Amino acid sequence: MLLLTDYTDNTRMAKLFLLASSISGLLAVALGAFGAHGLEAILEPELLDTYQTGVDYHFYHTLALLGVSILLMQNPDVGALRVSGFMFIAGIIVFSGSLYLLAISGVRWLGAVTPIGGVAFLIGWGALLRFAWTVRPASESPS
Repeated sequence: MLLLTDYTDNTRMAKLFLLASSISGLLAVALGAFGAHGLEAILEPELLDTYQTGVDYHFYHTLALLGVSILLMQNPDVGALRVSGFMFIAGIIVFSGSLYLLAISGVRWLGAVTPIGGVAFLIGWGALLRFAWTVRPASESPS
């Protein structure tokens, strides 16, 4: 069990995103290796490419989530960062997850779910843009 009682609610969120990015990174490496070594011989090249796209976006957004968790540790009261983190998690699950399932199962209708994850990624990046636009460097903050 994780002991988060020493953290404020906002700092807890940063730790949650840090843990999620760590788990997500571990899974991205494992799923990437599985695709490269376990699926190469059994999937058609088109489905293997689909799987690899899932892995690529999984990795990109795991790193983005890691960045959000670091920013949130320094800016614990910024709602845009929380939105960004949750949207990156949702995007990884829906976008990459649907591509993994599509590639392994061959069920084509799963491709219709993938854009929902893409929209989550866009919202996550938009929220991060909002933070970047409104953040004030410490040197500009009123003392």
